[in-house]
Amino acid sequence: MDKAQTTGHIPEDDAHAGDLADLRNEDFDYLDAGGHTYLDHTGAGLPPTSLVRGSAARITGGLFGNPHSESPASRASGVLLSQARRAVLRHFNADPAEYAVIFTANATGALRLVGEAYPFTRRSRLVMSLDNHNSVNGLREYARSRGATTVYVPVSGPGLRMDERRLRAALPARERGPGLGLGPGLRRGRVGERPHGLLAYPAQSNFTGVQHPLTWIAAAQARGYDVLLDAAAYVPANTLDLSRFHPDFTVVSWYKVFGHPTGVGSLIARRDALARLRRPWFSGGTIYAVSAQAQWHVLADDEAAFEDGTVNFLSVPDVTAGLEWIDGIGMDRVHAHVTALTGQLLAGLRALRHSDGSPLVRMYGPGDLVARGGTAALNLLGADGRVIDERVVTRDSARRGISLRTGCFCNPGAGEAAFALPPRRLRSAARRQVASLEEYLELLRLPSAGAVRISLGLSSQPRDIETFLTFVRETYRDRVPGAAGLEARAGC
Repeated sequence: MDKAQTTGHIPEDDAHAGDLADLRNEDFDYLDAGGHTYLDHTGAGLPPTSLVRGSAARITGGLFGNPHSESPASRASGVLLSQARRAVLRHFNADPAEYAVIFTANATGALRLVGEAYPFTRRSRLVMSLDNHNSVNGLREYARSRGATTVYVPVSGPGLRMDERRLRAALPARERGPGLGLGPGLRRGRVGERPHGLLAYPAQSNFTGVQHPLTWIAAAQARGYDVLLDAAAYVPANTLDLSRFHPDFTVVSWYKVFGHPTGVGSLIARRDALARLRRPWFSGGTIYAVSAQAQWHVLADDEAAFEDGTVNFLSVPDVTAGLEWIDGIGMDRVHAHVTALTGQLLAGLRALRHSDGSPLVRMYGPGDLVARGGTAALNLLGADGRVIDERVVTRDSARRGISLRTGCFCNPGAGEAAFALPPRRLRSAARRQVASLEEYLELLRLPSAGAVRISLGLSSQPRDIETFLTFVRETYRDRVPGAAGLEARAGC
């Protein structure tokens, strides 16, 4: 767990940590060579040159085959897959006797595995934070199809944090038990006992950068719930210690951590929770034995039961290399670097003003560094005080070689909370047959389709932030930019 969540403040020495300038020059020199300013690390990490070259050397310097065989080429792949599983467990300080690593295409694929196989019933509950990525929101369709109750816990206040009181109310125990927020020593129910349901929430919001407490994991488990932790936005710049916190299911996408490879994620699951899942189908690579005519099958009893078909055996070994690379830098150093840059960004955004003193920026989420990551969501304001269309910002920033994210970031709940949309208005709009996103926005009375997101990572440098701040001042200060000629929004 990072120091901000543990202590509630950023230690002074972190703010003065090394800025990784040498790493930028060595592994990300293509940014400055191409005149790029990259501010979308929550969307994707950037590939270090050394990792890409190492991957090419490994693939072209050996012979690797489908691991579902016993040939020399297949065995070579199998050895590298086993090494990658151990590397993931080692990175998260996870006990191999407690946790299994399943390789997927991404965090979304890992979430789908849990959703389709989780034992939802009419007596169980799926509890989710309103602040969730759509890939987590999609779990509700599996729950609904089996008659389970689905509950959203709202986020509120200027920091858009989850209300612990409302979370506690959403997780009723069948028997009176400890509440949320208790200290160590919480214990689960008896082995084999059917869980009351599933709590799914992000360790860090991909919208606002809010870091939700990891202590909720044990507290929810003490009430009889499994916990699914979306760690995709959290682990690129924070330590996740699975010997201290024990979510039943944790999902990550590795390209968000070290940029290369894409197309590989992981489900890190407690073995006892994995044993409770019931897959609705089988596929190549997931079974020990099968008969077509007798119509029976026996699923494998390890990770293979959940790795459908052939895993990406040429890319999974790059996870091992990526973890070695980032562990060599040090996650504490990455965290300190991103935290210091986030402080610079927040201060710079607060200072952006029109000549009359009115703000140029409206921010969503925490305005300080307490329990937050390097993601900032905002809208830019014209001299008339109105929100500048996010498509205008996309167009103008692209002309300056700046890569950022605009829209709802696949997190509609956080956006609804940020823009203070009442449920009644949302339900009314949902009942209408709208022909386009533009019509939907009009029904909701929204000036834009979302926000502007700036997110920082280990390849970021102070000059990137200054480039963005200068762009905003030079482009929008004392101006009311027009939106003529913009293409219609295709979707959120």
